[in-house]
Amino acid sequence: MAVRKERKKEIIEIGTEDLNKSKALVFADFTGANVSDIGKLRSELRSLGSRLRVIKKRLLGVIFKNQNIVYDPGQFDGPVGTVFVGGELSETAGSLYRFAQDHGSFRLLGAYDLEGNQAISGETINTLGSLPPRNVLLGQVVGAIVGPLRALIYILSAKSKQS
Repeated sequence: MAVRKERKKEIIEIGTEDLNKSKALVFADFTGANVSDIGKLRSELRSLGSRLRVIKKRLLGVIFKNQNIVYDPGQFDGPVGTVFVGGELSETAGSLYRFAQDHGSFRLLGAYDLEGNQAISGETINTLGSLPPRNVLLGQVVGAIVGPLRALIYILSAKSKQS
């Protein structure tokens, strides 16, 4: 079904607005995922400050060209969903990665860091998504630091009781 010229202009305006609010973009192949599951994913992404939009690759290319972004969304085969990441890329990538694990047909294709002006491969975004959330990683670092200190305090305490 052809999209009218007015609707295309509206899509470009909405996409440009979302792009201006974003720190990064993540591209996903949503073929085969059902509408209710995509709806749940969209609400989860909204809670993270991100937004999933399905924009034709040609129109997405126009949006990029207007914003002086050198990236070709036409490199991906099939329909592409674009996630406009407003929050932390790692949190959004984690949600998308978990969704992809639960829904075999959903795949992360790649990403683009708007702040660093660089493309991110599909493998890298999948690796980033597979990492534990930030607060869990911070807890692990604190545990690694506190563990030896706790052992040292225990040894010093035992030594002081011997004297």
